[in-house]
Amino acid sequence: MLSEKYRHIVIEGPIGVGKTSLARLIAQRFQAEVLLEKPDDNPFLEKFYQEPARYALPTQLFFLFQRIGQLRDLTQRDFFENMVISDFLLEKDRMFASLTLDEEELKLYQQIYQHQSPQTSTPDLVIYLQASPQALIERVQKRATPYEANITEAYLSQLSDAYSRFFYHYDDAPLLIVNTEHLNPIDHAEDFDLLLNQIDGMKGRREFFNWSE
Repeated sequence: MLSEKYRHIVIEGPIGVGKTSLARLIAQRFQAEVLLEKPDDNPFLEKFYQEPARYALPTQLFFLFQRIGQLRDLTQRDFFENMVISDFLLEKDRMFASLTLDEEELKLYQQIYQHQSPQTSTPDLVIYLQASPQALIERVQKRATPYEANITEAYLSQLSDAYSRFFYHYDDAPLLIVNTEHLNPIDHAEDFDLLLNQIDGMKGRREFFNWSE
């Protein structure tokens, strides 16, 4: 069974791709613990989307300390007692930092990251969800989260490119890259089952799932 094969699964991908919803669905199916980012708790996030240059650093540092705290709480318990599904990798925090911070801010951020980041267990599997910037902006607009109102397609395109570069080099854990352009595991039960079968059947460290109707 999937829950026996993978004790810790991370779902990743750019804003609007559906990683949080998928993490919840998988956790519900296998009665797993879910560990989610909490963007609503970040008091700088809405300001960042309005004035990125001014609020990038406090936004990034808040997320960094939030994620570190969540992972630290997890590692203080018996990590493998329950299956855990998460919607973030701590390592991707540096990717966002390199995208949003200027040179001096990035130097400061990197110093803080090196001193604060905990030693965490490597996931058993990372699922990287992909979608075009056009699809992402449609999904962001559909869910109508107030602080995301100022997100542009240009920013999502830049973010998608950064994710692609990040996972091109990622080799810390087995990786399943899923194109979600024609796959909707959130709203369609048959698509969800297709994805679970793909996950369960993984044999290599890096596989692609590009479903076309």
